[in-house]
Amino acid sequence: MKLVVAIIKPFKLDDVREALSELGVQGLTVTEVKGFGRQKGHTELYRGAEYVVNFLPKVKIEVAIETEMVDQVIEAISHAARTGKIGDGKIFVLALEEAVRIRTGETGKGAL
Repeated sequence: MKLVVAIIKPFKLDDVREALSELGVQGLTVTEVKGFGRQKGHTELYRGAEYVVNFLPKVKIEVAIETEMVDQVIEAISHAARTGKIGDGKIFVLALEEAVRIRTGETGKGAL
């Protein structure tokens, strides 16, 4: 099992969710986050004063999947979240040692 973590632009969330649903991904977790990478933030003008915004709003998606689906999930997220501009985001893949469904006690792939 793997845990796929993607950091994307907020307005791309619905596109990514639809792409994952088409693959048969049954659940995901979404968190609103802030951060920066190579973008290094930007400046905004507010009431005539210029402010530096160091942390940009992003969305973090976490999906627990079977190992066999990793390449398909990465491709779906990449395609759905891509704008071609700086700040499109990152995808991380982590090993997932165990999963337990609290309601039934199922473990492993059955818990996904």
